[in-house]
Amino acid sequence: MRVAALCDIHANLPAFEAVLEEVRAAQVDLIVFGGDVLPGPMPRETLSRILNLDTPSKCIHGNGELGVLAHINAPDPSAVTYWGTTSGAILPEPLREIPRWTARQVAPDFTHMLASWPKTVRVEVPGLGEILFCHGTPTSETDAFTRLTPEDVLLPVFDGLGVSVVVCGHTHMQFDRMIGTTRVVNAGSVGMPFGRTGADWLLIGPDVELRNTSYDLAQAGERIRETSYPQAIELATSLLQPPSETQMLELFTRISF
Repeated sequence: MRVAALCDIHANLPAFEAVLEEVRAAQVDLIVFGGDVLPGPMPRETLSRILNLDTPSKCIHGNGELGVLAHINAPDPSAVTYWGTTSGAILPEPLREIPRWTARQVAPDFTHMLASWPKTVRVEVPGLGEILFCHGTPTSETDAFTRLTPEDVLLPVFDGLGVSVVVCGHTHMQFDRMIGTTRVVNAGSVGMPFGRTGADWLLIGPDVELRNTSYDLAQAGERIRETSYPQAIELATSLLQPPSETQMLELFTRISF
């Protein structure tokens, strides 16, 4: 049993396509999408690729999908109360158009698909045991923590789960650490990794391997700029010049728990 864990694609279709080539070559039995497939510049195309995969797959909610669903289901934009931010704060006005725009792209064709995803899934992998997949933590899709977050504040969240491994995403930085007796691995981000270029993901079975896939970043940037995505220019630029790991570790560790 081999599993590919793909988190935080953010509808970056060129990155997703590149990772899928390596996933096929690895001959995995299952792909788990660990949340935040959305929002991003190519949402319809990305969801269509997931629907038409030859490999079995499971998807879970991230804060991104739940933010988009909140906009799809709201009677008017001002009625939205869930923005999916890590701190729980309302997005600043310039960024509010991101989930609104994404909601307009995917509704109504993909609404049922998105609404059907659970918040966690469990998969048995020989050699590793039962693995729990979540987006932020097993209890919250918006909780953020890093490889530097003190273990003592995380123990109440990861103790007593009855699994040997937890796979998460959300902070766009890979790590592999122990929290108590639980191995916790962050898959990083396929579509928007921090600290380095490329596309991050995990290959699981018989162990857990942190993977990074290279792809044509300049061409991907051109494709993204051609969309009407509100943050197209910013995303295209960040593919070539991602935020530094030091900067993002400081940010996410400071706000974690």
